[in-house]
Order: sequence, then structure tokens, then C-alpha cells
Amino acid sequence: MLNLRSLRNLSLKGNELSGNIPPYLFNRTPSLRYISLENNSLSGPVPHSVATLPMLEYLNMQRNQLSGTLPPTIYNMSRLQIIILQHNNLTGPIPNNQSFSLPMLQILGLSVNNFKGQIPSGLAACQSLQIIALSYNFFVDVVPTWLAQLPHLTKLSMGANHLVGPIPAVLSNLTGLTLLDLGSDNLTGDIPTELGLMQKLSYLQIIDSMLTGPIPSSLGNLSELSFLDLQRNQLSGSVPTTLGNIPALNVLALSDNKLEGNLEFFLSLSNCRLLRILDIANNAFTGRLLDHVGNLSTQLRTFTASHNKLTGKLPSTLSNLSSLSWLSLPNNLFTGVIPESITQMQNLAWLDVSKNEISGPIPTRIDSLKSLQRLFLDTNKLSGSIPASIGNISKLEIIWLFDNQLDSTVPVSLFHLDKLVQLVMYNNSFTGVLPSDVGHFKQLAEMDFSSNFLHGSIPESFGQLRMLTYLNLSHNFFEDSIPDTFKHLTGLASLDLSSNNLSGAIPKFIANFTYMTTLNLSFNKLEGIIPDGGVFSNISVQSLIGNTGLCGAPRLGFLPCPEKSKSNSRHFLKFLLPAVTVAFGSIVLCICLTVRTLKKGQVQTLNIDQGDIMSLRLVSYHDLVHATDNFSSNNLLGTGSFGKVFKGQLSTGLVVAIKVLDMRLEQAIRSFDAECRVLRMARHRNLIRILSTCSNLDFRALVLQYMPNGSLEKLLHSEGRRHLGFLKMLEIMLDVSTAMEYLHHEHHEVVLHCDLKPSNVLFDSDMTAHVADFGIAKLLLGQDSSMITASMPGTLGYMAPEYGSFGKASRKSDVFSFGIMLLEVFTGKKPTDPMFVGDLSIRQWVHQAFPSEIVHVLDDQLLQDASATPCDLNHLLATVFELGLICSSESPDQRMSMSDVVVTLKKIIKDYAKSASATTQSAA
Repeated sequence: MLNLRSLRNLSLKGNELSGNIPPYLFNRTPSLRYISLENNSLSGPVPHSVATLPMLEYLNMQRNQLSGTLPPTIYNMSRLQIIILQHNNLTGPIPNNQSFSLPMLQILGLSVNNFKGQIPSGLAACQSLQIIALSYNFFVDVVPTWLAQLPHLTKLSMGANHLVGPIPAVLSNLTGLTLLDLGSDNLTGDIPTELGLMQKLSYLQIIDSMLTGPIPSSLGNLSELSFLDLQRNQLSGSVPTTLGNIPALNVLALSDNKLEGNLEFFLSLSNCRLLRILDIANNAFTGRLLDHVGNLSTQLRTFTASHNKLTGKLPSTLSNLSSLSWLSLPNNLFTGVIPESITQMQNLAWLDVSKNEISGPIPTRIDSLKSLQRLFLDTNKLSGSIPASIGNISKLEIIWLFDNQLDSTVPVSLFHLDKLVQLVMYNNSFTGVLPSDVGHFKQLAEMDFSSNFLHGSIPESFGQLRMLTYLNLSHNFFEDSIPDTFKHLTGLASLDLSSNNLSGAIPKFIANFTYMTTLNLSFNKLEGIIPDGGVFSNISVQSLIGNTGLCGAPRLGFLPCPEKSKSNSRHFLKFLLPAVTVAFGSIVLCICLTVRTLKKGQVQTLNIDQGDIMSLRLVSYHDLVHATDNFSSNNLLGTGSFGKVFKGQLSTGLVVAIKVLDMRLEQAIRSFDAECRVLRMARHRNLIRILSTCSNLDFRALVLQYMPNGSLEKLLHSEGRRHLGFLKMLEIMLDVSTAMEYLHHEHHEVVLHCDLKPSNVLFDSDMTAHVADFGIAKLLLGQDSSMITASMPGTLGYMAPEYGSFGKASRKSDVFSFGIMLLEVFTGKKPTDPMFVGDLSIRQWVHQAFPSEIVHVLDDQLLQDASATPCDLNHLLATVFELGLICSSESPDQRMSMSDVVVTLKKIIKDYAKSASATTQSAA
């Protein structure tokens, strides 16, 4: 039998252990000195018995799922030298002063947990400390000056907390320090020049703070510094040339500051022969990129200087940087030509010189860039033809050449790049025909050749591009009919063939494209019947206008199709315009009669929904200008991805929300069409109502119900937010679930929202929740799951894994978003909260607390508002969070349906109300 009393070492690391650590495990092991349980899946608290081991020297339980507070007596273990508990979910403050006595402590590793409070000043007495790692917690403090009293300290990591104030200059006393990480805090002031005295420092990171002033030239004295990261601050001034005195420098990251001046410091950086990453993007650097850039380290892998004000030509000496794999220089003022020598960079995988003033041809030997995967040359003044050799760059995945002056024919070799995913070539002067065989693009998702001078037939081989979701060939001179092979492009979400010379009928199979939200066939020579169903159900006249031979779709003003059209086709155009005029006049007459009738019967109209009245009238652009005081910023409710939303009052007195789309964005037009399609067909008390639209070639707007009480996002996270109580939050989530149940199971077509999140849940004057923003919505037409290569993905944190990674949208992907939102509502934490780093997500955080510690993740305000008995409340909380966990399961098959969610929430609300009533009666 094993004698536990003599056991000195216990090592079970990396054994896939799970569950709680038994509290009695260490009761009979008084000789234990070494405990190693790291890299498992252990949960629950750290047993109190650990803190009773008198001989313990080494404790390592990092990378588990441990939770709760640490046993307080652990801070008084006189022999303990190593504490490593990083990457867990441990909470609570760490005791200070008298409660803290670890005289032998050398390593304290508590990073990536949920510790809070002040940094314990008792650590000042731990004179043997060598490593302090407290990053990614919730400590609220200044950077303590007593840290300078620890003579043996070599590594200090305190980033990603809530530290404030300046960096103490006295830290320079730590002359043995090799690592200093104070990033992602709220530090202010200058970087102390005294840091240049820390001669052993090899890693210095102070990112995502509010530091101001210059970069101290004294940092050039840090001869062993290999990693210097000062990104995302407000540093100003020029970069000191003394940084070139650091021979060990490997990474220099200075992006997203207010640095200025020229790039003369590159000359001194040429002394840093180990430099691998140089990032100066998003600053205010000016002047030229001089030839001495080629003298930088031959080990340089990444060089990015985007979003500055650099001028002049690209130096040919860039080719000396033979190891460079990432060259990013967009959004500057570069001129001249792309040097041919750049094609000598054999390791270059990413080349971005877009949004400059670069002219001349694309280098003829561009095929020498054998490693190139991403090529961004768009928005310049490039001219000439595309070199035929481009087809030899077999690794190319993305080519952006739009907004240039390129001409000639498109080389056939370009269409042999079988790894290409995006090919964007619009707004050039390409001529000739497309090659007959484009079928090599097996992975192509987006192709845009719009606004060129291409002619001939659209190749039949387009039907082989089964991954295609976006195709734009508009504003060219394509002829003949739309190829029948297009019927295989069932994943298309957007198709624009407008402004060509296409003839023949509109293929009926387009109506079967489930995911199509945008179709534009205007200004061609198409004829015959306009198909029914699918995208044609809510297509606008702007998408078909300019085709004089079309018939059908009377709601758009086209004439009915005659049974025999031999002679009638000649007279079609002659009758079309009068018919449209008569139809429009009839609508106006109906409106006038309706208004007159309403005026006569005012008493009878009091109970009519204003939205229904609104839907009877047309809204013009001038109506909206007047309603919003010319779209005044005083009426601006918010700005989104696809445009702006204004508050407006129409001439009838009705207050509405007016969503104006940004017509410069193709996705905005798709969003408009998708939202129109869903909201015109859907009617439910918890869905936002579309009251009218205003649409022409240059302007599109939705007129929606005005929601005076803002969004769920604002309710949860804004300063001074309202607290509605536990029951009301349950009722809000029931409102959302019933709306989604209607879209998923009760509507005549299955509607997927695809972007369900708190900012898309709005409140009317009675605080009834309404689901809004269907700009990404999809129709499933009865299918429960389908593959989509999403052209407009959802929002990070709320996307189901299968939707975010593979574009696979289903009812269950909406359920996932609902589950995450439910967890957010009752924890008060966003899924993108800074605490959720690495493998920790909001779902994992709740799951680790479920069920026994679930009260610790509940929003404190909701806990105060809850009126059920403690016993009932624990049960109700477990039920609520269990619902959120099930809905947000990794596997779609494990998630509930929205119908079951509604049933579950109704039961929870009923049980809560019953318990609250019993509590009230008991108190009485």
C-alpha cells in the first residue's frame, strides 16, 4: 500500500484530468513538496488542504479551469517558492500586508484569471521574487513604486489590467529586469527616460494605453533589447536614431501613434542586423522612402508603413530585403512606377501598395514572385496591360487591380490561377473578350470586371465556378443571352449584369437561387416574361429598367405578357410608358381618395395602426429631406456598416426612423434588398415594421417604426444605464425568441437573421422588444441547413462556429447567437469583453461556473433586483444559464429549436413570478 505520508512529489501534468480536485487529496501528504497538475481540464476551487502542506515548495496548476478564490492561508506558506496558477478562472482579491507572508517566494504566476482589487503590497517583503506575472486580470491600481525594492526581479508582467497613472521612473532600479510588460492598461504620461538604465532588458511592451510625448532616446542604451512594442498609444515626435544602437533588436512595432517626421532613422536601423519586424503604420510620417531602406536587415520579414503621408517613388533597393514576406505600403502618396527590381523578392507573399498615386505598368517579370499570395495594386494610376506571366504565380489567392487605367485584353493565363478566391478588376479600360475557359477558378468566390470595355458573349464555362457568391460584369458590352450554365451557380448572393447588350429571356432558374439578395439586369435588351419567386418577389424596377421587351410583374409597371406576341412585340415600347403613367396616376388617385376618406371619418380611424396608414402612401426623397431637416446631424440616431439612421417627423405628424443607405457600398444595396424582402413579408409584434421605402438610382432609404427607447446594447452597456430587473430581462428575451420562432417556424418561408445581437433588438415606448436589421438575412425555402459562402458575415462573438468558419447558416446558427445574447444579458459581459482571451469565451466562463457557482457570473444589478427566494433563485438561475449554454453549444445538433426556447422561457417566467409572489406573501 502506498505510504502517502512520505510522498514528496506529485506530477500529473498533461493527463487530460477533469472534474474537481478532491478536497481530501492532500490531507495525508505532510511531506509533499512538489505539486504539478498543469495542462489538464480540472475545475472547481483549489482545495484548502493545499494550504496545510507545511513542506510545499512548488505549486503549479496552470492551464486548467479552476475557479473561486484561493485559500487565504496559501499566502502564509513559509517554504513556498513557486506559485503558477495562470490560465484559470480564479477570482477574488489578494490579501495585503499582515495577511501576506511568503518569504521564500521566487515566482508568482497569476496571469489570465479574474483576480481583482489592488496589487498586494505585501509582495514588497518577498525579497527573493524573480518573476511576477499578473497580466490579464482585473487589478485596479497604479504601477506600484515598491516594485523597485525587489532586487532579484527579472520579469514583470502586469498588462491588461486596470492600471492607471504614470510609469514610475523608479522602476529603473530594477537593473536585472529582462522583461517588462505594462500593455493594455490606462497608463498616462511620458515614457520615463530612466528606463534606459535597465541594461538587461530584452522585452519591453507598453501597448494600448494613453502614453504621450516622445520615444526616449535613452532606450538606445538597452543593448540587449530584442522586442520593443509601443503600438496604439499617443506618442508624438520623431523616432530617435539611437534605436539603431541596439544590435539585438528583433521587433520594432510603433504603429497607431502620432509619430511624425521623415524616415531618416532607417539609416541608423541598418545597424540592427537581427531586425525581423518593422511596423510604423498609422502615424504621420512624411517625406520619401529613401534608398537606404535597402540597407535594413536581410532578416526582415515584415515591413508595414501604411496610412502615413510618404511621398516619392518606391526605391528599387527594396529588393535587397531578400527575406521579406510582407510588404504593406497602402494609403500613402507614393508616385512613379513600381520598380522592376521588386520582382526579385522571392519570399514575398503579401504585396500591398494600393491607394497611392503610382503610375506606369505592372512589372513584366511579376511571375518571378513565386511565393506571392495576395496582390493589392488597386486605386492607383497604373496603365498598360496585365503581363501574361501573371498566370505563372500559382499561389495567388487575391488580386485587386480596380480603380486604375489598365487597358488591352485580359490575358488568358490569368484564368489559370486555380487558387484564386477574389479577382477584383473594376473601373479600368480592359477590352476584348473573356476567354472561353474560365473553369480553372474552382475556389473563386468574388469576381468583378464591371466598368470596362469587354464585349462578346459571357463564357459558358462560368457555370463551373460553383463557389462563386459575387459576380459583377456590369457596364461593359457583353452580348447574346445569359448562359444557361449559370443555373449551376446556386451559391450566388449577388449578380450584376446591368448596362450591357444582353438579349433573350431572363432565365427562370435565377428565381431558385436561395441565397441571392441582389440582382441587377437593367439596361440590356432582355425580353419576355419576368420570372416569379425568389429574388424576383421583391425586386425593384431599377433592377430591370431599360429592357423594353420585358413583360409581366404588373406591380413594377410592365405590361402583361400577351399569349401570342408576333405582332404585339413591335408595339410593346409604345404602350409601356403610357401604362406606367396610368398606373402611377391611379396610385396617386387612390392615395387622395384614401386621405379624403380618412378626413371624413376621423372618429373611425382612431384605432387604425399608423403604420398601415403609412404604407398606403408613397414617400419621396423631398418628404424625407423635410422630415429630417435635410438629414441634420441633430436628428442622427446612429451610424452602421451600411449607412445612417435618422429620426424624422413626416407631414402627417408620424415620427419615424429613416435608414439611409450608403450607395457607395455594394453591400449596402444588398442589405437594402434583403431587409425589404424580409420585412415586407413578415408581420409580428416583435419584429420592426417597415412602413415605406424611397428608392432611386442614387438614393435608397427605409422608413421604419421609430423605437424611442433605444437598443438592448444601450440598455446593457451604456453609462447610467437603466436597470429593469430580472423579470423584465426574461420578458425581453421572450420577446426576441418569439420573433425568431415566427421567422423560423411560422413564416411561409424560413428566414434566417444571421446577425442577431443586442444592438439589433430595439424598444418601443412600452419597452416591448423588436428584432431589427435584416441586412444579412437569408431565406431557406424550407431547407434546414445549407452551405453559404457569406458575402456579408455576421458579428464577431455572436456568430455560430459553423457560420463564421464555413459560412454554413441554418436555424441553429441563429439559435447560437440567441444563446450568446442570453448569456450577455444575464452576466452583463459582452462576448468580446477583454477578459475573454485565448481559449476563454463567455460560454466557457459561464460553463465553468455552472451550476454551483452560477451566482458569481450573474450581473450584480440583476442579483439585487431578483425577488425570488434564495433557493428558488438558484434553481431559476441554473435554468436560465443552462438554456444559454445549450443554445450556444458548439454542435448545431445539440442546440434547441426556437420553438423549444419559447416554451422554456415561458416556464421560467411563470416559475419566477410564482416564487416572487410567495416571497412577497411571506414578507407580509
